[in-house]
Amino acid sequence: MSTPQFSVSVATQYLPEQSSSADHVWAFAYTITVRNTGDIAAQLVARHWIITDSAGHTEEVRGLAVVGHQPLLQPGEQFEYTSWTRLATPRGRMQGSFFCITEDAHWFDTPIAPFELAQASALH
Repeated sequence: MSTPQFSVSVATQYLPEQSSSADHVWAFAYTITVRNTGDIAAQLVARHWIITDSAGHTEEVRGLAVVGHQPLLQPGEQFEYTSWTRLATPRGRMQGSFFCITEDAHWFDTPIAPFELAQASALH
């Protein structure tokens, strides 16, 4: 039996040019790398994000594709993209999942572990 499996890694970056503490807006970029670590080709179809700022405000984002793509990954292949989000506080976190399907139409979810979004000076 073939096992579909994707792994996800994340790198984040504060975007000072898109942020304004006076307006209570802090912007962050996140680069996602999705790798097919299974032994069967599969496609990333949709995303679900839970974005929480340090005041406890939570926003859920669901949608088809990631940055306009629904990549089909063969075993060992990876897909990388960068997107961004805004928070009302200088710290927060994101977590979520990717909804995926194998070439033979078996659905599976790929969890995305929580990751921090933080302006460097907010860490102290």
